[in-house]
Amino acid sequence: MASANIETIRRSYAGFRDRDIEGILSAMHPDVEWVHPAGMAAYGLGGTKRGHAGIKEFLSHVPTVLGGMRLEPGEFIEQGDRVVVFGTRQVTSLRGTTVTLDFVHSWTMREGKAARMEDIFDTVAFHRLMES
Repeated sequence: MASANIETIRRSYAGFRDRDIEGILSAMHPDVEWVHPAGMAAYGLGGTKRGHAGIKEFLSHVPTVLGGMRLEPGEFIEQGDRVVVFGTRQVTSLRGTTVTLDFVHSWTMREGKAARMEDIFDTVAFHRLMES
């Protein structure tokens, strides 16, 4: 049986799967930090977004630069207030090319919700996709 923290993070991934913004946000602390590699700034996807409003703004921008994305979380590891998830994402460019990229998501929990999410992935491969 998974811990409460892991179940909270699973709920967020279910929100991504179902395209349910409120489902995603239900797992997020109101003051959440949503961190993506600075190397994604060229597409408006890099840096830290703050709070539910920052996440909503980020998620509304994604379809302007990507044709689609599907997350497949695989392994969940918990230590203290940290949940680390190893998985893959299928990313489709606006031109219709799809690639599968590995990711590591580092979630820091506070008060039963995600207070920080850091997305770690190969930005070079992502840039290649965007340019293909």
